[in-house]
Amino acid sequence: MGKLWYGGKIYTMVKEDATVEAVYTESGKIIEVGSYQDLTEKYSSEIAEIIKLDGKTMFPGFVDSHLHIIGHGEKLEHLDLSLCTSAEQVLQLVRERLATLAPGQWLFGEGWNDNQWDEVRIIDRRELDQLSTSHPILLNRICRHALIANTRAIQLAELSSHTAEPIGGRIDRDQDGRMTGYFLDNAQELIKRAIPDRSVTQLTELIDRSVADLLRLGLVGGHTEDLAYYGQDSFNRVSQAYFNSLTDGPHKFRAHLLVHHDVINDFQRAQLTYQSGTPFIEYGAMKIFSDGALGGRTAWLREPYADDPSNRGLAIHNKASLTALIKQARSLDLPVAIHAIGDQAMELVVELLKAYPLKSGARDRIIHAMIVNPVLIEVLKELNVVLDIQPTFVASDFPWVIERLGEKRIKNAYPWQTFLNEGIPCAAGSDAPIETVNPLYGIESFVLRKSSIDNQIYNQAEQLSVYDAISLYTKGSAFVIGKEEVTGQIKTGFQADFTILREDPFQVAADCIHQINVAMTVVDGEVMYRG
Repeated sequence: MGKLWYGGKIYTMVKEDATVEAVYTESGKIIEVGSYQDLTEKYSSEIAEIIKLDGKTMFPGFVDSHLHIIGHGEKLEHLDLSLCTSAEQVLQLVRERLATLAPGQWLFGEGWNDNQWDEVRIIDRRELDQLSTSHPILLNRICRHALIANTRAIQLAELSSHTAEPIGGRIDRDQDGRMTGYFLDNAQELIKRAIPDRSVTQLTELIDRSVADLLRLGLVGGHTEDLAYYGQDSFNRVSQAYFNSLTDGPHKFRAHLLVHHDVINDFQRAQLTYQSGTPFIEYGAMKIFSDGALGGRTAWLREPYADDPSNRGLAIHNKASLTALIKQARSLDLPVAIHAIGDQAMELVVELLKAYPLKSGARDRIIHAMIVNPVLIEVLKELNVVLDIQPTFVASDFPWVIERLGEKRIKNAYPWQTFLNEGIPCAAGSDAPIETVNPLYGIESFVLRKSSIDNQIYNQAEQLSVYDAISLYTKGSAFVIGKEEVTGQIKTGFQADFTILREDPFQVAADCIHQINVAMTVVDGEVMYRG
């Protein structure tokens, strides 16, 4: 027995402007699309439920191609610092939250962004120590490539003035050699190792909370990377939490789990393979970081930062180390998903992907791909690679990113339309909790390229059409994991995953797309959220 969906605008995304009148589904699959009359006549004896859309707009289900599901759950739980406009406001929110905590309890803050403060500076641990010397405090920068810790957290991590910087990381020190509490990229792990491990039950609760919010926002799935960050035996405990949540829990949601190289041996010991799992949980590519982020000036650039001429950023791995990781992935028939923001990082990554192609045909991905040049574009066209791009970075990074890169390089930054014009496949994600996970904000950011800081439009030539923007959340997210023949379109035989909106994003003003409300989120033919 099945369901008939009709009574609204149904965009199939097979091609631009392609619509159908009705969709008939059974057992989580699209059986047929066509006219309401034809489908009701053909399946009259099998239709158990009719869902009338009442003028709403249906799309294939939106999928976020790059986020951290547990991290998003933590953001919902932690102190939100993303709207602060000064260091003093951050400190005041920390002070208020400390008053609610039990003695010795950790305080976690998320999303501070010094580039949007009235005075751009980094909070010193002494300022946090004035608020508490008994509570460990850890404040994650918006990019999650840097954090600030107070002295108590540093003590629990057993660090001292003699602690050496790890490869691919930086410990900020003042002119006297004192640690300021600012830790960048791999140096963050020195602090995070002191955080008490979350139990499987706690991890499951975070996934439940996160997935409920993702469904509320119209997402039917996400490609997530969080298997390596939660203490001893993280891979197995996080995996178990996902299976608890998405097998026995209240929600249907499709989670594609990238496998950080730090836990690839656990993946291998479990005798797992690429895309092994269940219809709702599967394992994906090996995740590798090649550089840091622009906000903390750790993205690896060919030329120095315009506002820091002595600095070209950080290479998380040298060439030999990165080569070894890619070879290890190939030995397991795994594609790689490599974080690369700066053009120097991109150059090394594409060189190695060209030298060590994956014979299975599965697609590699480069995550972010923010700073490119014409030579890189030509090489990317030759590779079996998808660019995993995050549109809301345009909204949050401009105009301060111009100071980082200078006017010349900014012309090659965030070139989304250029990628599509050159036939380079892309998928769209949010990098939540770093950015807002709402895909409608992402679609609007693709279309407008407007800064949320000064409301100016940047690199207008790189704006996308609404159709292309939505395609990256539907067909793009399917293509990057080789599932373009089973999901991402409303088509016979495809998964019955739908995002149903109260308004048509093709019909509203571009700057109002983010205001559209989600009416229903449908996974496997079942309504998982109703707004």
